[in-house]
Amino acid sequence: MSKSNWKDIRIKLGSAIIVAALTLVVGIVIGVKWNDFAPYLGAKKSGSSASISWNALDEVYSALIKNYDGEVDKSAVIEGAKKGIVDSVGDQYTVYMTKEESVEFNKSLHGDVGAGIGIEMGLRDGYVRVIRTLPDNPARKAGVMAGDIIYKVDDEEVYTWDAEKISEVLRGSAGTSVKLTVVRDGEEKFFDLVRETINNVSAYYDFKGDKTAVITITRFDDDTGALVASFADDILNHDTKKIILDLRGNGGGYVSAAKDLLGLWLDGEKVLIQRSKLSSSDELTYTPRGKAVFANTKTVVLVNGNTASASEITVGALKDYKKATIIGEKTFGKGVVQVMENLSGGTTLKVTSAHWYTPLGNSINETGIEPDMEVINTYDDTNHSRDPQMDAALAY
Repeated sequence: MSKSNWKDIRIKLGSAIIVAALTLVVGIVIGVKWNDFAPYLGAKKSGSSASISWNALDEVYSALIKNYDGEVDKSAVIEGAKKGIVDSVGDQYTVYMTKEESVEFNKSLHGDVGAGIGIEMGLRDGYVRVIRTLPDNPARKAGVMAGDIIYKVDDEEVYTWDAEKISEVLRGSAGTSVKLTVVRDGEEKFFDLVRETINNVSAYYDFKGDKTAVITITRFDDDTGALVASFADDILNHDTKKIILDLRGNGGGYVSAAKDLLGLWLDGEKVLIQRSKLSSSDELTYTPRGKAVFANTKTVVLVNGNTASASEITVGALKDYKKATIIGEKTFGKGVVQVMENLSGGTTLKVTSAHWYTPLGNSINETGIEPDMEVINTYDDTNHSRDPQMDAALAY
């Protein structure tokens, strides 16, 4: 496909942040006979504020059975209806997951991403592109670069797919092969890759010079706060004068992990306000006391457009309390919280239950957090091992 053609077919895809190994497929609406479906959600015909008449769905299902020239799989219809009901609220973060999708989602939260090619993807400029390649993994070793548009997988065009669906086909068993076609500067590039098990720790640290420690957090797992706390003694024993907290590309995770992490800087402070129409009062979250070992250490936080959710909770609190200087690009803007409801048959409902606000009461939903110092990293910078954002943090 020519460069001019690529300019003409730009589309809007359905996902903004995704690690390449994460699989989460969202279904499309389909009708069902409610007498068959109601027991699965515990719906009531009457006498409840949550009750609803399902006659219209029953009508659609009856017409389908009466006229469809083929076999109707009742279990598939029921699964489709579950997905459709959830999709109908129009919230990208409220999702019904099948048993298989639930298993994969839970694995992703804990970094158990299995085997893949070692890329992170996200929606940029209308396409799902490579955000970065992971060190010592197949994609980087083969020459895949940040900014590449994911065009084909095993010769099938996928550029109209969302990132979740692309990640599903890129993943597979260690040792198996996958053919990846990308578009770079309007030209197609071809890569024959062998999947490898991805080592995906949630946090790690190193030192830059004698007095600066860099803590990188890739996601907020349930033990991330404790993991970073375990670094503290070594960091402080190095007579560290500055900490750079790198949250770039971190799409979030557990709110509790953000709270625990913030406890290393904030001693018993309010770090999160949650508000919901389901509650008459705000829910407040505070850090633990007696663990703020970095409270008096100069801190810089690195962010970009893929810094989201629990990462933004961290950034918002440190910024409100003036405990850190924020450097980089405006964050993603996910100011909502989800709860997980375990349903029958191993299925799960991930549903938005509240909006959250920073300690000073600021909403970041769909607006993000502006850095104190804007520094842009281009794809060219990444591909040539340049990092102007880190350079700015080191010089600050």
